[in-house]
Amino acid sequence: MENKIVVCKSCIDECNDLMNQLKNNGFNVIVSPRDGEAMIGYIEEKRPIAVICEAFMPNRDAIGVMQKFKDLKYMPKFIVVSSSNNMFLEKEIMKNGASYFVLKPFSTSSLVSVIKNITNINPSNQTSIRMENTLQEQVTKMIHQIGVPAHIKGYHYLRKGIVLCVENNDMINSVTKSLYPSIAKSFHTTPSRVERAIRHAIEVAWDRGDVDVLNSYFGYTIHNGRGKPTNSEFIAMLSDKIKLQQNSLKIELAV
Repeated sequence: MENKIVVCKSCIDECNDLMNQLKNNGFNVIVSPRDGEAMIGYIEEKRPIAVICEAFMPNRDAIGVMQKFKDLKYMPKFIVVSSSNNMFLEKEIMKNGASYFVLKPFSTSSLVSVIKNITNINPSNQTSIRMENTLQEQVTKMIHQIGVPAHIKGYHYLRKGIVLCVENNDMINSVTKSLYPSIAKSFHTTPSRVERAIRHAIEVAWDRGDVDVLNSYFGYTIHNGRGKPTNSEFIAMLSDKIKLQQNSLKIELAV
């Protein structure tokens, strides 16, 4: 199968090296007009593994395009780009099937890395990547629900931290000495910046997030007046929630 990817023309125009980087990383880029109905036609004909589109397009927006494929057996991975820093919009887009929400302006190299991760571009390591992506998608969905916006650095650090703690239980017991340095190494930054960015991400979620969702994850914190959880509490509770979901899935498969 060809690694086809349909990209909205406006995304190519605004970021000239996006097409080149995608091609250099093994993708067959198909440029679609900035038109929702036209994009549906391209997707149906070309059957790409991923689509990069704008949140708002003439004739049909990104949610409308995704809904066209949501109930079908075939649905590509959708990466939705927007210049609107709107938490409600972001939640709706993720809820309707997007794999990733990107706020303009974006880093081309970071976006290409995201696309490679969610599309299993490396067939020689397909099984392990698919397992990693499943975990990544679980964590991404969870922190989106809580209300951490995707465009801040703490969002990416949090996701990496939760994944690390799910994969290695000991990480959460050594946040300062092990977890922060591991995250910092992955993003070429410092542990202190990681700590500050994660703290900021939690503060934003606490101020802007859905109270019912926050209550479902951190009910004890909200009810006893302790305020927002610490970085380690936040990561520990979400990683534990993910592990419980994984264990539940294993039990279902065993039955």
